Amino acid sequence: YQIEPIGIVVPRTDEDVISAIDIAREEGVPVLPRGGGTSQCGQTVGEALIIDTSKSLNRILKFDSATGIVTVQPGLVLDQLNRFLRPHGVFFPIDPSTASRATLGGMTANNSCGGRSIKYGLTVNNVRAIEAVLADGTQHRFADVPADLDDLAADPRYLDLVGRMRTLGEREEAEIARRFPKVLRRVGGYNIDTISAGGHNMAQMLVGSEGTLAYFRRLELITHPIPAHNMLAICHFSSFRQSMDITRHIVALDPTAVELMDSTMIALARDIDTYRLTVERFVSGEPEALLMVEFAGEDAAAQRRKLADLEQLLADHGFPDCMLKVPDPASQRDIMEVRKAGLNIMMSMKGDGKPGSFIEDCAVPL
Repeated sequence: YQIEPIGIVVPRTDEDVISAIDIAREEGVPVLPRGGGTSQCGQTVGEALIIDTSKSLNRILKFDSATGIVTVQPGLVLDQLNRFLRPHGVFFPIDPSTASRATLGGMTANNSCGGRSIKYGLTVNNVRAIEAVLADGTQHRFADVPADLDDLAADPRYLDLVGRMRTLGEREEAEIARRFPKVLRRVGGYNIDTISAGGHNMAQMLVGSEGTLAYFRRLELITHPIPAHNMLAICHFSSFRQSMDITRHIVALDPTAVELMDSTMIALARDIDTYRLTVERFVSGEPEALLMVEFAGEDAAAQRRKLADLEQLLADHGFPDCMLKVPDPASQRDIMEVRKAGLNIMMSMKGDGKPGSFIEDCAVPL
């Protein structure tokens, strides 16, 4: 928080951005693209020329209903995109708790995930292409490349980049396989594990790069059908460890989300007028932890069967009668809003002794 920017640019057009990058290159000044500033590890502050896209470069440029591909500028906020997509019956499924202010450019830069990542993957799995500006001022469309690079019709600069990345991927293949963590939410570092001699998507190399490789001018995103039916279960546990241990069994039932609330968050939410009634309706007694397990799909009967399977699984592991079913969408939204507000709820603790928020996501193999 003691680092000051060299300067701040709030561009109105793509041409403004390109001019700023040209000037920064001439002056030897780093460039730091910025979206909504919602990341927790200082990615949006630096001794650099900060380019803030959120004010003007925030439009939806194209939506193809046949393919479900939507093209956006980097400053567009996620909730705004999904409001536009809803009448078309689709949505962008990456759902961080900061959806009301996180921009798509920032989400792509830090490879955002969210509660439904076990179903839809991370941002890297839902970006088809990125039109980007490199430090030397050249502009390229990063997208799928074939196995045989002779079949790729592109300018020499882009072909050179693809060839070098292919060489890097082949050289480090064994090390990547040995050392990269085998977790669902791996969002640290460059996605060089996506490079393949059999063909790969160059946009996936840019996702998660935190603005260090290129400026994202346009994003082509993959949308998904909005599920017709959602079912939610609130599972109560008398210890935090129980809730963690059962998760590896729950995911075998193919839920769309498994989210946690611990006793600290529950107690704090009960002290906040906005959330008190929701907590009282859906929390029984004084559990040490809750798991919110969501199932979603086109067949309502299939989702009800999954709820029954979950109830049986819990009973088989020694937790009979610990599950509360929440079938109606309004109640589901109320509960998930409490979970989304988790950081704000934790910061409502009285006094100076409260958690410091500094870890984006942590993950271990289930």
